[in-house]
Amino acid sequence: MSERRAPAGGSMPWSVRLSMGFVALFVLFALFGQWLSPFDFRETSLLNRLEPPALFTGEDSPYLLGTDARGRDLLVRLAVGAQISLIVAVVGTLISAVFGSLLGLIAGARRGFAETAIMTAVDVQASLPIIIVALFVLAMFNNSFILLLIMIGFTDWEGYARLVRAATLSAKEQGYVTAQRVLGSSAARIYLRHVLPNIFNIILVKFTVSLPLTILLETALSFLGLGVQPPMTSLGQIMSEGRDRLLNAWWLTLFPGAMIFLLALSVSLIGDWLRDRLDPTLIEGRRA
Repeated sequence: MSERRAPAGGSMPWSVRLSMGFVALFVLFALFGQWLSPFDFRETSLLNRLEPPALFTGEDSPYLLGTDARGRDLLVRLAVGAQISLIVAVVGTLISAVFGSLLGLIAGARRGFAETAIMTAVDVQASLPIIIVALFVLAMFNNSFILLLIMIGFTDWEGYARLVRAATLSAKEQGYVTAQRVLGSSAARIYLRHVLPNIFNIILVKFTVSLPLTILLETALSFLGLGVQPPMTSLGQIMSEGRDRLLNAWWLTLFPGAMIFLLALSVSLIGDWLRDRLDPTLIEGRRA
């Protein structure tokens, strides 16, 4: 009797299903959460300062998640903060992915001086304490949303460069690359039209792994007052405003902190699952 083998990859774990559900809810809340409140996220009311969440107290109040020290509705501020944090995380990670992947592709394709220069820059970047560099740049120059995006975007490019370079060196030895050379294809066509699509799964996995780190970096900078600046807001900034009121206004740090924790955890679980499904070495190991 032949032994039945489980399908490669297996079914999706329940933890990944829950993670995908939470990420979907987070995105929907970031896009449409402002409609859940009748207030603007900048609207203040000194008569309603530090009101506790009506959702838990059962009081007849329009502030479902309470208010902050200026009487601003926390629900709508969380929606706007989630939107800004999501934009910063996704755009910042995309910048790292595109820049690092391009340099890694060049290093693996050209070798010689280009590879040496790029990998030296990778080593220098990897040795720098990113949070200290970000604090220095944002403190020295005029802090703006665009500058924050650029700083966050150039914090993890070296990881993409290393991975893509190694994948490119491996892909160069494959038969389809040799066939394209024999057919007279240019180097740009070979690497952009054939090599890059074949190693894209590695970039995708790295993207999902880097996204939670980008979220936490933006949160840390905003918590320290060097991230998103008023009148804009982010989840890290909301936490920063409530750090001195943990005892009498716990909701100011609990709600944004829980959202950040669950988002980072969910994306990490999804990234681990994608790595198991898309990593060529792991796929070959399961087949064996």
